[in-house]
Amino acid sequence: MKTYLRILSYARPYADFLPLYLLYTVLGIFFSIGNFALIIPLLNVLFDKTGKVQVKAPTHLPDFALTLDYITNTFNYYFAQVIAEHGKLGALLFVCLVLVVSVFFSNVFRYLSLRLVARVRSRVIRNLRRALYHRIMRLELGYFANERKGDLMSRFTNDVQEVEISVVNTLTAVIREPLTIVAYFAVLFYMSLKLTLFTLLLLPISGGIIAGLAKRLRQQAKTSQKTLGSMLSVIDETLGGIRVVKAFNAEEYITGKFEAQNDQYASTSRRIDNIRDLASPFSEFAGVLVVAGLLYFGGSLILGGQSDLEGASFITYIVLFSQVLTPAKALSSSFGNIQRGLVAGERVLSIIDTEPAIRDRPGATTLPPFEREIEFQNLQFSYGDTPVLYDVNLKIRKGSTVALVGSSGGGKSTLADLLPRFYDPSGGQILIDGHDLRACTLHSVRDQMGIVTQESILFNDSILNNIRFNTEASEAEVIEAAKIANAHEFILASPEGYQTVIGDRGSRLSGGQRQRLSIARAILRNPPILILDEATSALDTESEKLVQEALQRLMQNRTSLVIAHRLSTVQHADEIIVLQHGRIVERGTHDELVRREGGVYQRLSSMQTNAALV
Repeated sequence: MKTYLRILSYARPYADFLPLYLLYTVLGIFFSIGNFALIIPLLNVLFDKTGKVQVKAPTHLPDFALTLDYITNTFNYYFAQVIAEHGKLGALLFVCLVLVVSVFFSNVFRYLSLRLVARVRSRVIRNLRRALYHRIMRLELGYFANERKGDLMSRFTNDVQEVEISVVNTLTAVIREPLTIVAYFAVLFYMSLKLTLFTLLLLPISGGIIAGLAKRLRQQAKTSQKTLGSMLSVIDETLGGIRVVKAFNAEEYITGKFEAQNDQYASTSRRIDNIRDLASPFSEFAGVLVVAGLLYFGGSLILGGQSDLEGASFITYIVLFSQVLTPAKALSSSFGNIQRGLVAGERVLSIIDTEPAIRDRPGATTLPPFEREIEFQNLQFSYGDTPVLYDVNLKIRKGSTVALVGSSGGGKSTLADLLPRFYDPSGGQILIDGHDLRACTLHSVRDQMGIVTQESILFNDSILNNIRFNTEASEAEVIEAAKIANAHEFILASPEGYQTVIGDRGSRLSGGQRQRLSIARAILRNPPILILDEATSALDTESEKLVQEALQRLMQNRTSLVIAHRLSTVQHADEIIVLQHGRIVERGTHDELVRREGGVYQRLSSMQTNAALV
């Protein structure tokens, strides 16, 4: 119930629709009951053998009151007048006209209530998906390292859709049907207290069984949603790594993984459908049993002369009670459907409720423009319980270039990721002009940095929009940035120039072209601090030359932190930091480190030189 109410909270403000919805629902129920209440006078007119219908009617129009007696006496007053003036045929016409009007208004109010529900449904889903997306945008990088992308996509798509189908669409049943049942029982109690108490003894039995089915549905739904997320992860990995799958002849292997998840999801869904589909026929059968018992019990009272109902009234009572079964059946089916939606809602809400580990502190200040130096002070960092960096101390003066080198796993990328606060250090501080970055807003810290990574992250959009990403730059400024990045010529050679759409993640471009677009994007941003993470390691010699020229232009007059495996690309750095097992083991210029006998840098340099000669 808590999850259900939490989901409906995304429909706020309730004042927008709830009063009107309740009004339309109550009026619809009123006219719906009126349709069946007209059966009594209709039967009296049709089956009266005396030639004159007897109606217990007041001699004057009753005073207004919100009671069933007022409604009944008012109708009987006019009905008696019609009979007196126009006879049985006129009374029959009167009843038929009232019936048509009642049915018309019943359906009008039902339609108006459904329009309101449609508005609520679209609002809930829009707000829920918006809250999920905004939360995803605020979560730190470490969160995504521990989650499968396919499972996150499942929550955005299937889980939100399941909430819409199973929860929001049942809003009508959850509000309208209980009101309908209460209204019908109010009329039934008014007609016969004995018979209604008899039915209330039988209905709780079926309700208990349906509640048990709903509990089983919830357990199965959890398994189903988890399995679907795993299956979508396999699909995502297959599409993302299709080149590797084909290169290793791994089609059967990867297909086997998919089939296992697909079969499990189908099996769980089948069990869910079997349990859910059982609720409706069971509630109908239980209802028929109650009606049969009611017919026997009520009939025995009438035959024994102990009933306060006449024949027409008893038939109307049975018809009205049978109408209770329709909302009861809809309500039981809704409880079954809701279980799957509640599980999906819990999966969505679990992300929305996840607090980002990296966020602005209360009272965080704006980082002033970079003026002097960046300092890593006694820096430590761990991924969970695994230490990665130990007591790193490093100063980077404004305008200088510092390179990080060393073997893989030494902590280079981690150190670079700490600067824009993709992660926060486990110990120590990162200071810019004496300001602890953790005391500054994330936006102001990242606003002063530009990043070019080994993997060029581009978007399925035009070249122009990829370079202009999140800026208000003019086309002329974009072209100038592309020229500096050695990208202008290949862009002009593209089918539609700067308006060419580059495909998913830039798939229509070569590696070197993608990297130069990334550099152009960084140039246009014009950040005072630049982070280059293996920006040329995945390129061929010709592309590397073009990209390296672009990088040299990009680094001019900027403070740069460069990560490189190819030592030839960082020979001109003002300082080279050698990281090994999370510690700084050597530091100095290229010439100083090469001359250091037995040093790590000298060994790495010799290995790369010999590899180039071979």
